[in-house]
Amino acid sequence: MGGISVIETAPVGTSRREQFERDGYLIVRGLLRPEEAAHLRDYFTDIHARRAIAGYDDGLPEGDILHRYPRLVHPHRTDELSRRYMLDPRIAEVLWELFGEEPLAAQSMMYYKPPGARGQSLHQDQMPLRVSPGTCIACWIALDRADGENGGMLVVPVSHRLGVVCKGHEQNAELFFNVHGLRVPEDHQVLQTELDPGDALFFGGLTIHGSYANRTTDRFRRCFIGHYVGRSTEALAKFYHPLLTMAGEEVGVGAATGGGPCGAPEMAEPH
Repeated sequence: MGGISVIETAPVGTSRREQFERDGYLIVRGLLRPEEAAHLRDYFTDIHARRAIAGYDDGLPEGDILHRYPRLVHPHRTDELSRRYMLDPRIAEVLWELFGEEPLAAQSMMYYKPPGARGQSLHQDQMPLRVSPGTCIACWIALDRADGENGGMLVVPVSHRLGVVCKGHEQNAELFFNVHGLRVPEDHQVLQTELDPGDALFFGGLTIHGSYANRTTDRFRRCFIGHYVGRSTEALAKFYHPLLTMAGEEVGVGAATGGGPCGAPEMAEPH
C-alpha cells in the first residue's frame, strides 16, 4: 500500500452528503473541541492503567505491544462516558445528513495504538457488520494527532462504488496485526489522512480503509470510534445487537444469517 496526503477540498456549493456520496468518506474538522479530545484521551489512558474495562482478546502473543494495549470493544455497554460520546448530538447531526434518515448506534470502540504497534490491513466494515439493507457508517475521532508517522487512517476514495470486495491476500504479519487484507483495485489509490485531536473521519461500510504501523517512538494514536446504521436497517450481525437510538433507546432488528456475499462463514468478531 502506498499513501499520499488526502485531498479534502470539496467543490464550492458541495454539501457534506454530496461529498460523502462522491468519495465514500468525509472529514469533519473540530467535531469535538480540543479539550474534549484531551479529556477522552486522559480518561481512556486511566481506564487502561486501572484495567477498568477489559480489552478485546485478538489472540496476539504476550510480547506484542497490542496485547498490552488491547482495543476496547463496546465500552458504551458498561461505561457512561463512552455511551455519551457514542450518542453525541454532533455525531447524530452529521449522520442524519449522510444517511438521509435517523441514525442508530451499533458499536463503540477505543484504539490506543502505542508506538511500535502494527497497522490494520485494508478491509471493509460491511463484512463483519453484515448490514441489510444498506450499510454502516463509521465515525472515527482522533484523540491524538493522527498522521502517516503514527499510523493514521488510510482510505481508498470511491472504493464504495465497488460493492463488497471478496478477493484479498495475505499481508505482511510484521506490518499488520490482521493479515487477511484486501488488494487495492486497479485505478484506485490509497490516501493518507491527517487529523488533529477532535477531528472526525466518517466513512461508509463499503469504503476500503486501514492503517500503517505506528513508526514513532513517543506518540500514541488514540481514537474513539462509533459504528452506525440507518433506521431502515432490518438485520445485522448479532454481535452488534442491540442497536440504540441516539437518545439511548434500544431497537431490535433481525440477525444476519448465511454466508454473506463472499460465501464466508457468518462473522461475529468486532471491527
